[in-house]
Amino acid sequence: MARKAKVSRKTRETDITVELNLDGSGKGDIKTPVPFLDHMLTNFARHGLFDLKVRAAGDTEIDFHHTVEDIGITLGEALKKALGNNTGIKRCGSSNVPMMDSLSTVILDISNRPYFKFNNGATSFAIDKVYAAIKAGKVEEAFDMGLMKEFMKALSNSAGLDLHVTVHYGEDIHHAIESIYKALGRALCMAVAKDPRIKGVLSTKGKL
Repeated sequence: MARKAKVSRKTRETDITVELNLDGSGKGDIKTPVPFLDHMLTNFARHGLFDLKVRAAGDTEIDFHHTVEDIGITLGEALKKALGNNTGIKRCGSSNVPMMDSLSTVILDISNRPYFKFNNGATSFAIDKVYAAIKAGKVEEAFDMGLMKEFMKALSNSAGLDLHVTVHYGEDIHHAIESIYKALGRALCMAVAKDPRIKGVLSTKGKL
C-alpha cells in the first residue's frame, strides 16, 4: 500500500497544500512565498528520499511566521496521514549532518507524543545581523533560528514527533539551518523505514 498523503489547510492568514510520498526518490517541488524555506524543504525531501510537493500563500507582508508555522503544521498532518497506523516502521531515527562550519544533530521518535527540544551551541550568530537583514529585505538571512524553531515545533505537534534538534557549532546561520533540515530528512527516512521483523507497532504497549 502506497504511503502517500495530500493535505490542505486554509486560514485567514495562509493557504497551504502539501503532497507527500514517503517511498519516493527525493523529488522536491516547493513553491512558497519564503524562498529560503523552499530551499530547505527541497533539501529535506532530497536527503529523506521523499517526494514532496508544497504550494503555499500567506501574509508575508506582515512577516514569515504564519506561513512557516502553517507549512510545518500541514507537513506534519501529511506525514501522520501517510504513515497510517505506523505498522512495521522503525519509529526512531537520528542523523548528524555537517555543513561547512556547522554541525547539527536531529533525533526523533514517531511516538504520537509530541515534544520539541532545541539546543543551540552556535553562540556566534549575531541577532543584530538578522534584524539588519530583515530590514534590508534579504530573505535568506532573515530566516533566523526562531523561524526554524517555529517550523519544527509545528511539525512535532501535528505529526506527534518527539523531536530533538541540536546545533553543535556554526558561524553561518544559512549553513546551520541547512544542516538541520538535511538531518531532519535523514532521521525521518530512518524512522519511517519498515522492517519485516516488526509485527504491528514497535511498542511494548502495542499502540502508539
